[in-house]
Amino acid sequence: MIIAVDGPTASGKGTISKALAAHFGLPHLDTGLLYRAVGRQVSLNGGDPDNPAEALAACDFPDNLMADDILRSEGSGSLASRVSIHPAVRKALFERQRAFAKQAGGAVLDGRDIGTVIAPEADVKLFVTASVQSRAVRRHAEMQRRGESSTLAEIEADLARRDARDMNRKDAPLKPAKDAILFDTTAFGPAEAVEAAIEAVSSKMR
Repeated sequence: MIIAVDGPTASGKGTISKALAAHFGLPHLDTGLLYRAVGRQVSLNGGDPDNPAEALAACDFPDNLMADDILRSEGSGSLASRVSIHPAVRKALFERQRAFAKQAGGAVLDGRDIGTVIAPEADVKLFVTASVQSRAVRRHAEMQRRGESSTLAEIEADLARRDARDMNRKDAPLKPAKDAILFDTTAFGPAEAVEAAIEAVSSKMR
C-alpha cells in the first residue's frame, strides 16, 4: 500500500505521515528533507540556490547530511523551496523517491508532489492544508522550542513566499491530485488531525 501525503509547509503533513506509517506498519520518507539537504549543500558549497547548475551539483550530498538537525531549521526550509523550482534538481531526486515508494509492501511518503508526480498510482492520497495564519503559529512554536528567534509576522510572510514559489513553479507545482482527499487541519490539534487522517485512510481502503 502506498500512501501519498502532500501539502504546504507546517500544514501538519509530517506529523500525519509519521502517524500513518506507524499505524499501518509502513516505512516513511519525508521527501522535503531531500530538498532541504540539497539547499543546505548549496550553502555549504558557497553556491547560489537560485542557480540551476549549482543547485544540481548539490544533489550529490553525503548521506549523513540527512541526519543533521539543521535541515529542520527555517533557513534550510527556505533554501529547499528555492532549489526545488529547478527541473534538473527534481529529476535528480525523482528516482530515489520512486524507489522508496515502490518497495515491497508499500510506503508512506510526504512532500509536495507525491500524489501528482512521484507516486500517482498511490492507493490513498491526502492533501493536507491549513490557513497561513495557523501554520505560522505552529511554526513559531516549533522555532521557540528549538531556541530560534523569528517573529510571527516574519514567519507568516516567509510561508506565504514559499507557498507562492511552490504553487507557481512550472515543474511539479504544489497542488492536490484529482483523486486526493482534501484535509484541512486549521481547526485541529495534532492528536485530532492524526485520528481523522487514520480514519480517512482506513475508510478509503475499505
